Amino acid sequence: MDMEARVHSEHPEALRLWLRLLTCTQLVEKQVRGLLRQRFDTTLPRFDLMAQLERAPEGLKMNELSRRMMVTGGNVTGITDQLVAERLVERIDVEGDRRAYCVRLTAKGRKQFHDMAREHEDWIVQAFSGLTDKDIGTLHKLLGKVKEQATTAPREAAP
Repeated sequence: MDMEARVHSEHPEALRLWLRLLTCTQLVEKQVRGLLRQRFDTTLPRFDLMAQLERAPEGLKMNELSRRMMVTGGNVTGITDQLVAERLVERIDVEGDRRAYCVRLTAKGRKQFHDMAREHEDWIVQAFSGLTDKDIGTLHKLLGKVKEQATTAPREAAP
């Protein structure tokens, strides 16, 4: 049973939409996770970490990686340790800070990431292949409004 099955027609349409978005996200993510495992023997968190590093060729400090990935430092350290062992990323000392270091993709890691990224893009395009280009544009625009509202709406204090 997916999350969407929990609501009924008497629930607000916005709640039903929210659960539809969550369900779709989970379904696509499950497909991507499976394909990454099957095709590249890797995980989505490893792919995500490599994607962050691909966008920062000079490397990123561990705390910046944690912030960008929205996970704990321990999670990033564990993934980084694996990728270092496979020679896909390297640690670089940070000048002036003996406690910190940057992580960056190696040439081998960059090539592997590019191979994965090409297929990942195809998988995402396939996931939306039931929509026309106009549908995709409209949905993107509408979700942009939701994003804007969520980032600018005043926050209520938690009880």
